Amino acid sequence: MKVKVLFFARARDLAGQAALEVDLPAGGTVADLRRHLAERLPALAPLLAHSRFAIAQEFAADHEKLLAHAEVALLPPVSGG
Repeated sequence: MKVKVLFFARARDLAGQAALEVDLPAGGTVADLRRHLAERLPALAPLLAHSRFAIAQEFAADHEKLLAHAEVALLPPVSGG
């Protein structure tokens, strides 16, 4: 099953691209996507542990299943002052 991952802020910098299409097994979860990205984009791996994913503009927990052709946003932590 294919999903599209959108990268923002520091995640975009580390991934070297704004978006990536990923092929996961049917029934894949957000945790599966997190592991896949860490393997495919090692520079992004340290940031993934602290990042959130959103599906349809809603934060998604690691156990949530992804649907084919879903658009998933990777949102790194933000600091400000």
